[in-house]
Amino acid sequence: MCGIIAGIINTNIADSLIEGLERLEYRGYDSSGLAVIKSDQSIIHRKSVGKVSELKAIVKASKTEGQIGIAHTRWATHGKPSTLNAHPHLSHDCFAIVHNGIIENYETLKEELIAEGYEFSSETDSEVLVHLIHQAMQSSSSLFDAVQSITPKLEGSYALAAIDKSTPDTLVVARRGSPLIIGLSDDQIFAASDVIAFNETIEQCIYLEDEDVAAISKNLLTVMNNGEIIPRPINSISGDENGASKGSYTHFMHKEIHEQPQAIQRLIDAYLTDKGLFSNTFPVADQLAISRIKNITIVACGSSYHAALIAKLWFEAYAEIQCQVEIASEFRYRKSIVPKRSLFIAISQSGETADTLAALGHAKKLGYKKSLAICNSNHSSLVRETDLCLLTHAGKEISVASTKAFTSQLTVFLMLAIYFAQKRKLTTKNDTMMDALKQLPDQLSDALTLEPLIEKTVTPLAKAKNCLFIGRGEMHSIAMEGALKLKEISYIHAEAYAAGELKHGPIALIDDKLPVIVIAPNNDVLSKIQSNINEVKARGGQVYIFSDSDDFDQANSLIPIAPAPSLISPIIYSIPLQLLAYHIALLKGNDIDQPRNLAKSVTVE
Repeated sequence: MCGIIAGIINTNIADSLIEGLERLEYRGYDSSGLAVIKSDQSIIHRKSVGKVSELKAIVKASKTEGQIGIAHTRWATHGKPSTLNAHPHLSHDCFAIVHNGIIENYETLKEELIAEGYEFSSETDSEVLVHLIHQAMQSSSSLFDAVQSITPKLEGSYALAAIDKSTPDTLVVARRGSPLIIGLSDDQIFAASDVIAFNETIEQCIYLEDEDVAAISKNLLTVMNNGEIIPRPINSISGDENGASKGSYTHFMHKEIHEQPQAIQRLIDAYLTDKGLFSNTFPVADQLAISRIKNITIVACGSSYHAALIAKLWFEAYAEIQCQVEIASEFRYRKSIVPKRSLFIAISQSGETADTLAALGHAKKLGYKKSLAICNSNHSSLVRETDLCLLTHAGKEISVASTKAFTSQLTVFLMLAIYFAQKRKLTTKNDTMMDALKQLPDQLSDALTLEPLIEKTVTPLAKAKNCLFIGRGEMHSIAMEGALKLKEISYIHAEAYAAGELKHGPIALIDDKLPVIVIAPNNDVLSKIQSNINEVKARGGQVYIFSDSDDFDQANSLIPIAPAPSLISPIIYSIPLQLLAYHIALLKGNDIDQPRNLAKSVTVE
């Protein structure tokens, strides 16, 4: 979950590396560092704990110059944030590496290296890599050969970039299970964890595959996989991949919340044509296979898991397809049965979530015949490794807390449930469903107009130590997502329950200090949740209700949601809960885009 940027240019590379790290800071921000090869063929490195701005100041104050270099922003997995644990790691002042991933057998490798006389200065698993390279160079003719020779020894995942002071014109990179992309232009070449790290002059890229090792120089790029030279395809980089700006907003999260109507409209335009849903998306053979599906298994993590839970209800209610939802990190560690004629859906915003990719690999071994990715990244590992793909078209999401990616996932799932129902000839309300879908962007815009009221409402909530979210049906999962958002950026402990479960334990927590957030659309279970609200109020709880019904007189505060078709209500109710979390975190003065201990793209298990 760290960020790598490395490259070769004709001018001083230090500034370009810092700029790349600033764009990658969403991937890790507890420490950072860089190393460059100077004109005298020595390696100079700089490290800092904290934000990239700390490293930037150190680099600016020192003479850090060279045309080739590597840089890293860290999210700690082994060892606390410190300058010693920060990357790059060096061996004998000859070699330097940066690494993303986890080397699972590092302890064994470290013991072997110590026995050979190598000394370690960090607590990380990554430092073994640079010493292995130094060791391999005793019998290798080049850094490229040395890296190829050590990768078979490694268990786990890695994206790796290495430099050797004796070859100041060559950068070597390698990947397994962690993304690494090569960016190309006429006079510079970079490698990074994400295309967002590249500057605007980089318009083409190569996505490395697992077990690839590449040697990069100004005039030559060689990619090898298991000893064979592999010509990887060159791809164009679109404008929305090649950087991001907050515009007039203070935080990316605030900007991304407000981008949701446009993101959902873009998604609808992509998949709903005059010929119907997904008419230009699935090949005819796959459309036939989809019509015969009897069962769906979905794996996901975090916010994507909450979206999947709602999808389960939609698939079963509208398409009459049985659906199981699995936490990706748990799926491959238990025995499971593959139902006949099953579709396996893997959902991930980045498409590089390690647990989800591992679950996909496990599903293939179990015998799932057809797999579908729902993802926001067209060239991600998840998209490349599944049979079918539905992109969410949300645009780049920088804030760690997911907003527009989540509602885009929900919208794709809803369209997919309607599509399955149509293929199975189960819906008699096709026009009504399509009308509801088309209303969605305007309904989301209406929800955003609640922001001034929500901003006024949150002041007492910002003082809370704990918070309870409740909902019924699909709104239980929206309550889970609302609680997650509050935890992620406000650091207030929050839990979500199906409202009917209050009396089976959680009601013991109710007192006059516990805010209870109620998601209560005017649907067929409204009277049931009103009873749950009465139970809370009878015990002195503070009640904050989000509803399109005005039939409430027992709330501390009511946030009135505009009436909307129940089909799209879960997506609409997501927005005020995002705004609630945002404004509470804002009052608390927290780092909203980069909350403590979290990273955006979770590429380690």
